[in-house]
Amino acid sequence: MQKLTVDLGERSYPIYIGEGLYADAEYYRRHVPGSQVMVVTNETVAPLYLEKTLKALGDFEVATAILPDGEVYKTLDVLNTVFTALLENRFTRKCTLVALGGGVIGDMAGFAAACYQRGVSFIQVPTTLLSQVDSSVGGKTGVNHALGKNMIGAFHQPLAVLADTSTLNTLDDRQLAAGLAEVIKYGLITDADFFDWLEQEMDGLLSRDQVTLATAIERSCRCKAAVVAADEKEAGQRALLNLGHTFGHAIETGMGYGEWLHGEAVAAGMCMAADLSCRLGWLSEQELERAKALIASAGLPTEPPAQMSKEKFISLMSVDKKVLDGKLRLVLMKAIGSTLVTDDFDMKKLSETLSEYGR
Repeated sequence: MQKLTVDLGERSYPIYIGEGLYADAEYYRRHVPGSQVMVVTNETVAPLYLEKTLKALGDFEVATAILPDGEVYKTLDVLNTVFTALLENRFTRKCTLVALGGGVIGDMAGFAAACYQRGVSFIQVPTTLLSQVDSSVGGKTGVNHALGKNMIGAFHQPLAVLADTSTLNTLDDRQLAAGLAEVIKYGLITDADFFDWLEQEMDGLLSRDQVTLATAIERSCRCKAAVVAADEKEAGQRALLNLGHTFGHAIETGMGYGEWLHGEAVAAGMCMAADLSCRLGWLSEQELERAKALIASAGLPTEPPAQMSKEKFISLMSVDKKVLDGKLRLVLMKAIGSTLVTDDFDMKKLSETLSEYGR
């Protein structure tokens, strides 16, 4: 078991990485402050992991909320299921929510915890690679709106993150690849050595070698923890974590939530961001090709879907959360391992990238 800390003063919390964590009662005893626990999960994860989780929570008063599975259900209407369960079971503000599932469950349970009685505790138990390396860490919670992804939410930090690598054994190959998109992102934004390592170890990651996966999760979480500690509420540096996300969120919204997995959309979005960076003269063609090659080697798309026109990209990107004072800010690359957030770029070059990728 490996342990990292997200250093946020009185809101600091540990990330545990290892096998068998979700079913170990000690981690819940250590971090649940009260007697009431609500496990929030979905119809896919519940048959796999809920029984052992409830057994580990045997010392507590426990209830469950089981949601439908999929990004399309990440809505206020479905979130109300959690609030109803909390109220029907007479849970107080001393309760703790346990988010047992992937990124959608983590975001929704975290948002419910941020809102219920104006804020209660929660613990992240991520069961997908994407949620273990990204969405479970950092306190971003929320739901989607038909007009934009993650546009309704709150910053609400968990008490702990239990990243159980054994849960990755039940992921299908598509979900595993989607998680690798976020792993690759960390190499691209701040850690060129990690990017080099990923080029060498991609076969081990795809074959689910436990040691290789644990190393990738630890390095990804270490990178994110450092960025979040420096900029908890995305006033500046934390926005670097959104490399490819402005393009990617447009793809997810434009295609209909769930048609493209988040990691797939981010993968194509990172290629578009790298392409624009190259057109601006900031990123070499060689590094552009390396980035695209690593993304492709993970079984991820390097281009957006054919249905995404240039005009659709422009329309959807204009309502992105990173638009400030009417100016679109993008995360762009100076080199592999070196990125910046900027609105100071040639819009003609962005138009060229969108023309290249948009149909």
